[in-house]
Amino acid sequence: MEIGSKIVATSAIQIALSLSRSEEVAVKKSLLENYGVKAVAVDYGGEFITSVAKIVERAVVAAKREGVIKETHADEGAVAGATREALAQIMPKAIGLNVGGKIGVARYKDHISVAIFFGIGLLHLDEVSIGLGHRAVS
Repeated sequence: MEIGSKIVATSAIQIALSLSRSEEVAVKKSLLENYGVKAVAVDYGGEFITSVAKIVERAVVAAKREGVIKETHADEGAVAGATREALAQIMPKAIGLNVGGKIGVARYKDHISVAIFFGIGLLHLDEVSIGLGHRAVS
């Protein structure tokens, strides 16, 4: 099977859905061994509107720290853009509420995907949502 945007998007979703650090490590290892896909996940929680810039920053920093992307404007911009796209898909449900969950970033060659899995709401009255963005870099 040819590895492309579908596998990278699936990989970002898988790592964003991991329930624990140990599962996250296992998913990351499996993706690298089976597909050559590099992936990373980072937790996040807070009020949605005031958190958008911090969420984008966390995705970029985690991707650089774990070697998913290089420290170049193109790679950083691709992760930032894909993260903003994923956030835009969640925004209608999240405006004015708190969010908490995980951001997953995956890359294979020139494909980069960011998946955001968040619980949205107040107290225990949560809605859940997944946003997904994709960019291509050379």
